[in-house]
Amino acid sequence: MSVQQSTRQYSTTWIMLLALLTSLGPLSIDMYLPALPQMAQDFGVSTQMVANTLPAYFLGLALGQLIYGPLSDRIGRKTPLYFGLTLYVVASLLCIFAVNEWSLIAARILQAVGGCVGVVIARAAIRDRLDMQASAQAFASMMIVMGIAPVIAPSLGAVVLKFFAWQAVFGFLMLIGLICLVCVHFFFKESLPAERRLKLNVAQIIQLYGSIFRDPSFKWPMLAGCFSGGILFCYISSSAAVLMDDYGLTQQQFAYAFGLNAFGIMLLSTLNKKLGHQFSVLNRLKIGSVIQLLGASILFSAGLIGHSPLWVVLIGMFWAVAGIGFTGPNAMALAMAEQGAQAGTASAIMGSMQFACGLLGGVILNFLVWNSLLNMGVLMLIFVGVTLLCILQLSRQLQNRSLNT
Repeated sequence: MSVQQSTRQYSTTWIMLLALLTSLGPLSIDMYLPALPQMAQDFGVSTQMVANTLPAYFLGLALGQLIYGPLSDRIGRKTPLYFGLTLYVVASLLCIFAVNEWSLIAARILQAVGGCVGVVIARAAIRDRLDMQASAQAFASMMIVMGIAPVIAPSLGAVVLKFFAWQAVFGFLMLIGLICLVCVHFFFKESLPAERRLKLNVAQIIQLYGSIFRDPSFKWPMLAGCFSGGILFCYISSSAAVLMDDYGLTQQQFAYAFGLNAFGIMLLSTLNKKLGHQFSVLNRLKIGSVIQLLGASILFSAGLIGHSPLWVVLIGMFWAVAGIGFTGPNAMALAMAEQGAQAGTASAIMGSMQFACGLLGGVILNFLVWNSLLNMGVLMLIFVGVTLLCILQLSRQLQNRSLNT
C-alpha cells in the first residue's frame, strides 16, 4: 500500500479527537510550570522540591498505562476512557485543595493515573485501524495537532497566574477533562470489536506483557522511542530552573521560550510527514536521533563552559526537543506494527516505559552535582546515546530478517 493510499485511512476529525485525549498529558505537565516558584513560596519549600511533582506525575503515568492497556484489550477502548477521565477530573479537584507539597504530589499521581488513559487508547485505536505506514502518518498528524498543547500551555498558565492564584490552573485542567469526557461520549467510536478482544486473566496478562516485551520487533523501537522521549522529560524537569532561576526569565518569557521548543516538535513532525515519500520509517527515526544528539551536545558544551549566552542554550534546547517530531511517531509506528489485537497492552508498555524514563530522569537530576544546565546536558547525552544503541540493534534485527526471507 502506498503512502498516498495509507493517508486516506483516517479523517482529520478522528485524529483531532485522539490528539485532544493525548493532549491531557502535556497540558497537565506544562501548564503549571510557570507557577512552580509561586507554589514553592506558598508551601515554604524550594522550587526544586515542588518540581518533584513532575516525576510524581510521571510515576502515575507509568503505573496507569499498565492498567489501561490490557483492560482495553479485554473490554474495548471506550469504557476505560470513561473511568480514566472521570478520575482525572476528581484528581484535578484534589490538586486545587492541596495544602502542602506532599498532598499535591499524591493528587498529581492520581491525576496522572486518570489522564494517561487518553494516550493509551489513542495509540491502540490507531493500531486497530491502520497499517504501519498509515500509522506513522497518523502519529505524525496527531503530534502536529497535540503539539499545540505544550505551545500554549505555559502561556495559558502565565495568563491565569496574572489574575488568579496557582489553584486556578488545576481548575482549568479539570474543565478540559470534562470537555474530553463529553467528546468521548458523543464522538468516540469503539475501534476494537468484541470478536477481537482478548479474554485474559491476571496471570495471562502478566505473561502477555512478558511475551510482548521480549519481541525484538517491539522491544528495540519501543526503547528507542522511550529514551528519545526521555530527553523531553529531562528538558521539562530542568527548564524552569535553567531559564527562570539561572537566566532570570519572567513567567511570560519562560512561556514563550517553552512554546518555541514545543513549536519545534510540530515543525519537525510536519517535515517528518512530508518526508514519508523519500525516507523509510526507520531512516526517519535515525534522522530524529541525530538531531537530538546535536541539541544535547550543544547543551552539554554550554554547561561545561558556563555563563553561555541565552541564545546558545535556547538553540540547544530547540534541537534536543524538536527531534522528537521525528523519533516519536516513527518509533511508535515500528513498535506497534506487529501487535494486532494486543495493541492496547503493547501501547501500555510503551507509554509506561516512556514515562518511567521521565521518572528516572527526574530522580537522576536530583543527584547530579553540577549546575542545572550541565546536569540537563549530561542526562540528555546519556539518553540519546541509549537511543542510538537501540536503533542500531533494531537495524541489525531488520537486516537479519530481510536476509532470512
